[in-house]
Amino acid sequence: MNALIGTLRAIVGSRHVLTGAQATARYRHGYRTGSGEALAVVRPGSLIEQWRVVQACVAADVSIIMQASNTGLTGGSTPDGDDYPGGCVIISTTRIDWLHLVRNGAQVICLPGTTLYALEKALAPLGREPHSVIGSSCFGASVVGGVCNNSGGSLVQRGPAYTQLSLYAVVDADGGLRLVNHLGVALGNDPEEMLRRLDSGDFTESDVDVATDRWAHDHAYADHVRDIDSSTPARFNADSRCLFEAAGSAGKLIVFAVRLDSFAKEEGAATFYIGTNDPAQLTAIRRALLGDFASLPIAGEYMHRDAFDIADRYGKDMFVAIERLGTDRLPSLFALKSRMDALPFVGDGFSDRMMQRIGRLLPDHLPPQMRDYRDRFEHHLLLKMPHASLVETRALLASLFDTGEGAYFECTPELAAKAFLHRFVAAGAAVRYRAVHREEVEDIVPLDVALPRNILDWQEILPPDLAEQSIHSLYYGHFLCHVFHQDYIVRKGVDPLAFEHRIWALLDERGAEYPAEHNVGHLYKAKPALEGFYRQIDPRNQCNPGIGQTARARYWGDEQKETARS
Repeated sequence: MNALIGTLRAIVGSRHVLTGAQATARYRHGYRTGSGEALAVVRPGSLIEQWRVVQACVAADVSIIMQASNTGLTGGSTPDGDDYPGGCVIISTTRIDWLHLVRNGAQVICLPGTTLYALEKALAPLGREPHSVIGSSCFGASVVGGVCNNSGGSLVQRGPAYTQLSLYAVVDADGGLRLVNHLGVALGNDPEEMLRRLDSGDFTESDVDVATDRWAHDHAYADHVRDIDSSTPARFNADSRCLFEAAGSAGKLIVFAVRLDSFAKEEGAATFYIGTNDPAQLTAIRRALLGDFASLPIAGEYMHRDAFDIADRYGKDMFVAIERLGTDRLPSLFALKSRMDALPFVGDGFSDRMMQRIGRLLPDHLPPQMRDYRDRFEHHLLLKMPHASLVETRALLASLFDTGEGAYFECTPELAAKAFLHRFVAAGAAVRYRAVHREEVEDIVPLDVALPRNILDWQEILPPDLAEQSIHSLYYGHFLCHVFHQDYIVRKGVDPLAFEHRIWALLDERGAEYPAEHNVGHLYKAKPALEGFYRQIDPRNQCNPGIGQTARARYWGDEQKETARS
């Protein structure tokens, strides 16, 4: 193994090959869950370096985990334990973070470390937006990571992150490494020359195929989500409709670039803040918007009062950091946080507890209107509508809420920004709660659920015994797509796995699919269609083995195949 480490250092330089436990800790531990061992963390600084690093790892027969921003919520880009064939090498792509705008900005080519924030910033002067504009972009998530995980997002019209245009390497069954150019850009035939040209932007518009026969986003989703009488969910990770090469590959391919559509920024949109104690009213809104309106909503974000409260108390410092510092500094802040927690003289969750103390000293960050609705209503919906639908939306809401059972108000741009930011910091609030209350909390059971499009009773009511085992059950999500994030903070002494399996059984009874958009990671078992896709694109099982609780052995444990190729 020393020979491999020496080879990796020769490729990327010694300072970019990390081997010590403290130096590698932030790459080996997931943002919310998961941790394991690694022989090394390698940080290539170009596509050619990434190619050579992968070549060395394949030749040494070590397991490979590709990692970008490490912001995933199911541990899918971090090792889980230490039983990886040949040991595990993590290839961190954060240094390869540039992008190329093509076709006058209508499309973009993103390299492995490009963040959603960087893409959003590059497109803004053109009046265009990426697939996601808040949420993952706040936390430094990568574009390629979103595609590889079929990540969803808050924007109803765009569906899951998806493309049929990518440049990737596959480890063939015989152990060979093959570069596949389905990017729609003429780069030549020699792998290193292709990667050099893409690295440096050494291509012209004439080299870019219009590729009208291949999608750079999910063109069918707008019609798909409108089918409100379908008994299947709108989007979920195991949906074979959106598994294609890099899309949904979850680290089973070595992705070098993806090509995606950008979208014209919606001008004149408005956000409505809706509160109610009757979930049926939100159901009526959803069915009217998706079934009757000519234009789809832009976003529809749900938050239960309990999630509102936990985000308020345990996401306050993150809210203020994003609002005042901007999202471009967040990756550095997360890196500093991880390095602090890796210090040998501090306990687990030290940085979270410190930040929580700081948060208590900060002034109130939420507008009075939101506080008033928190006190009055259990269910909260943020509805962002295009300009063309504003008159129709106002009429719909006025007719629904003329009885006094609920209420709504139209947000100023400043209030809308605060409301959406409050919704999105909820994703990390449970993690903070666990860190601050370790004596009371056994763990978090985080679930990512897609309900059938036709379901009317979408609110979950836990059986009394399960409700007793949970200190807080937090519900929030992308309401119009019927995708919900359900975080259960379970009491000390409760078996989180048994609790999770009970919840799974309840979800199965309701026809739900899970995970919806965070991918299987190491928390969920990949369903047969998804595992079959993984086996197809990684026949040797050398890339991210064990993802989705699948086999870790080479050739997926098929001894006959392994013997035949030895």
